[in-house]
Parts: sequence; C-alpha cells; structure tokens
Amino acid sequence: MLRVQEKQKEIGQSTRRVANQGKATVLALGKAFPSNLVSQDNLVEEYLREIKCDDLSVKDKLQHLCKTTSVKTRYTVMTRETLQKYPELATEGSPTIKQRLEIANEAVVQMAYEASLACIKEWGRALQDITHLVYVSSSEFRLPGGDLHLSAQLGLSNEVQRVLLYFSGCYGGLSGLRVAKDIAENNRGSRVLLTTSETMVLGFRPPNKARPYDLVGATLFGDGAAALIIGADPRESESPFMELHCALQRFLPGTQGVIDGRMSEEGISFKLGRDLPQKIEDSVEDFCKKLVAKAGPAASASLELNDLFWAVHPGGPAILNGMEARLKLKPEKLESSRRALVDYGNVSSNTIFYIMDKVRDEFEKKGRGGGPEWGLGLAFGPGITFEGFLMRSLF
Repeated sequence: MLRVQEKQKEIGQSTRRVANQGKATVLALGKAFPSNLVSQDNLVEEYLREIKCDDLSVKDKLQHLCKTTSVKTRYTVMTRETLQKYPELATEGSPTIKQRLEIANEAVVQMAYEASLACIKEWGRALQDITHLVYVSSSEFRLPGGDLHLSAQLGLSNEVQRVLLYFSGCYGGLSGLRVAKDIAENNRGSRVLLTTSETMVLGFRPPNKARPYDLVGATLFGDGAAALIIGADPRESESPFMELHCALQRFLPGTQGVIDGRMSEEGISFKLGRDLPQKIEDSVEDFCKKLVAKAGPAASASLELNDLFWAVHPGGPAILNGMEARLKLKPEKLESSRRALVDYGNVSSNTIFYIMDKVRDEFEKKGRGGGPEWGLGLAFGPGITFEGFLMRSLF
C-alpha cells in the first residue's frame, strides 16, 4: 500500500505546475481545534443559560444574529466547565484578566502544538529540518511568548530562529505568511514553521445593551489554530501546492478608530464601526489590481478578476457581499470563504488558512489544470489594514 501511495505522489508531482526557482511555496498545512463544538441551532438557549441571562430582548437579538452571520458551527475553548470554574467571567465589571490569560495562554499554545504536529506529519520531514518559527496570536500575552513555549513543546532546536507577532487581529495570518516568505527566500534551504492560534476567551463578555457588538462576537467568532511549512526550491520528497508570488500591505489613512480594541482588567473589548464593510469595499478594487499587476506585464494584461481563484478572510457576510458586488465576481469565486465562515466562524488570523485548505481541496478534486493558475489571498484588520498575496496554484 505504501508503494502505491508513493507512486501516486510521484505521478501527481510530475503532472503539476513547477514552482519558480527561489520563490517561497506552501509545503504543508495543518489545522487544530478545541474539543467543544458549538452548533448555532443550540447557541441561544445554551449561551443564555450559562451566563444566567433571562432578558428576552437579548434572546431576540441573538436569534436574529444567528440567522444573519451565516455561521453554522464553531469551536470554542470556553465551555460550561470553564464558567463553573470561573463564574466571575460572566459577571459584569469583574476584574478577570488574570483568569482569562490563565485559560488562554495554555489553550493557544496547545492548539498551535496540535496544528503543528498535523502539518509536520503531512510535510513528511524531520523536526530538525525546521530552521525558523513564526508565531502569530492576538489571544495571549506573556513573557516569554508562546513562540518559545511552542518551540520547547515540539522539541525544536534551541537555535531555531523565532519571530513573534502579537495583536494583529484578522490580518495576522497573512502578515505571518509575508514574514515567512521573506525568510524562506532570503535564507537558502530554510524551512519555516508558521503557526497561528486564537481563542476568544479574552473577549468573552456578559451581554450589555450598551455594548451590542458583544452579542455579534458571541455568534460570529470561533477558536482554533493553523500551521504551515514554508520553503523555497522544494525537494523531491516535498509536495508544494501554492507558490507565494508577492505580498502587499496597506493601511487606509484616517481609519484607525474603525476597528478598536482595548485591554482592561475585564479583558479585551472591541468596537467595530458600522462603516467598516463600506470602507473595505471602496478600497479593495485598487488594492487587488495592484497585486495582480505584480504577476508581470504579460500575465496581468490578460488576467481579469474572475480569472483568479480567491481566498478572502470573511470578517462577516457583509464584507464578502460587498466585495462580490464591487468586483463583479461570480458567486463561486468566494465559495471557499463562505464555507469556512459556515464551518468555523471568524477565527481571526487562522481563518485565511482554513480557506486556503478548502481551495486546495477544490483543486485536488478538479485535478491538473482544473482550476485557475493565479489567485489572491486577502485579509483585513485594525488600521484599517489590508494584507494581500498574489499566489500561484501548483496543481
């Protein structure tokens, strides 16, 4: 059986597109989630029971949000047992940052560890071949950071070069990917382990009519982790599936307050401006065209936006709907993004990689040449910051 699998891998590699020399590629991808799976169908009754809330207006609002977010399932670190151990988390005004970090710090590294193991298993090479670690999270806070704890837990060399990216929010995954790409392309033979890991424990709050966005968070956000191996000039034993052609980051001047997050003794509180989807929609076309132009004069001259594959972080349905309308995209172009939102919710920095995994699945089903060669990966976050990639499918 092993020989058959090796032969299939050999045939698959021989019929795939070839990565450009020196360009970073995605060599493997893994995911991990906490054990608690939440169904939106049961969310309202369970959530209100656990936080001991009997306000009918809150119940009506939650039921409405469950229908509009399009999320069906999410994974969460927070459980009934967590609230039994830390009942103060559901008490308005309680100074609980110590308890929240006690939960989050451990959970975030554990999820990153499990995602890394899945990724390394898919990659098929030894731990000792990992030369760099890029660690992304907006859900923990301590010194030393989760990068060192993860490195030690995995058993990486104590000389692995580490980069820690904290509190970038939803665009953090692509920021980490940009850093990993730069490392891989400028350190010959390097193999970069990129991990993202998030939990909403720091932002869990009891409902308050003065903070309507807390209820949005209760119906939209989920927890999980992702891990990727990034490297240039793949060996014969490796199976790259995506080339990272170029990256671009931009912030929109004057929009620093549209996504606002503040740390206090009660945890993190968020405020999102109602104009967030519109501001993204107004600027996304120019950003995408600038990325496409980096494919080179010959390729970009013939590429239309509907010729591309798309991996777009879904902050929520409104952002995807606005982009689809503004860019005149065919409905199937954002299907992977919509399915990730349905299956996992908004998992902050992780989500873009869950979408890339779904894109990969689609390409595998279609086979060689069954999907577009060029594609865009996009994420948006505090700033308002746009983070984007022009990518090449190697299927």
